[in-house]
Amino acid sequence: MSRPAPRDLREYARNTQVRILLGALALLFGVGGILIGVFYGPGGAALGVVCLGVALAPVLLIAAALWGLEWIARRNRSG
Repeated sequence: MSRPAPRDLREYARNTQVRILLGALALLFGVGGILIGVFYGPGGAALGVVCLGVALAPVLLIAAALWGLEWIARRNRSG
């Protein structure tokens, strides 16, 4: 019998976290936009999506900064 191939659990965890984040964003913008549209109409939905996007900008900037710091640390550790 052959042994199963070794798994990279860190890569699996990273992929899972990315999928959860993308699903949460899809729910937030999709369901949130639809609900705002139902209650306030298409103009309200458009403004709601814009506001959600503006509120998401600082979160993305912080995430990008942390990713950059992780990349620098990994690069310095290996060489």
